[in-house]
Amino acid sequence: MAATTRAEAPVAIEGDGVELRRRDIGGGMSVAFVHLPAGADLAPALVGLPGDLCPCPHWGYLLGGRVEMRTKDGAEVYEAGQAFYWSPGHAPRALEDTDYVDFSPTSEFDAVIAHITRGAGADAG
Repeated sequence: MAATTRAEAPVAIEGDGVELRRRDIGGGMSVAFVHLPAGADLAPALVGLPGDLCPCPHWGYLLGGRVEMRTKDGAEVYEAGQAFYWSPGHAPRALEDTDYVDFSPTSEFDAVIAHITRGAGADAG
């Protein structure tokens, strides 16, 4: 069994007000604590991934704010207080300051984080 807090999770992505803290919690899963400032658009950071979208699934809960999740089939808005499942093939844009916790397969999420931190995604905001 494993547990972590936001403060204990190491920063994986930081810049332009975006902060993503991620920790492996076992069982092949990671937890991420994410803050996106209003207007942050992660689509440019995802260019070069399949379909230029995040290929990793995420399950989580929005603590505050609103985020628009864009897919090849359109967009859907998620709001504070909602639990979510974001299937592979999405790109988030914060409609207001947004905080959420998500659970994702570690290997898939690490590949996305590596892509963002080494390439076009260095300026995710």
